[in-house]
Amino acid sequence: MNWNEYKDFVKETDPLGKEMLEEAEAEASIISAMIKQRTALGISQRDLAALCNIPQSSVARIESSKTTPRLDTLIKMLNQLGLKLSVTPSSALSK
Repeated sequence: MNWNEYKDFVKETDPLGKEMLEEAEAEASIISAMIKQRTALGISQRDLAALCNIPQSSVARIESSKTTPRLDTLIKMLNQLGLKLSVTPSSALSK
């Protein structure tokens, strides 16, 4: 069983596991998009930190998933990267 098969199995058999995996996947998706955009723009972590008026170490911890940023920090970083956070209805609520 590979990782994706295991994730699918957990999502199908364990409601709490499903919730935890989906939250981790959502966070990873946001962080991945931020890193990809920062790299595409040629901006270093130090540059992004200066633009956001936060320590470079905070950018590194956020990008490595060692910490979860506050919403205002996340929005500030996304804005500097030309990205936008949007909220959409969850399919979980449309039962």
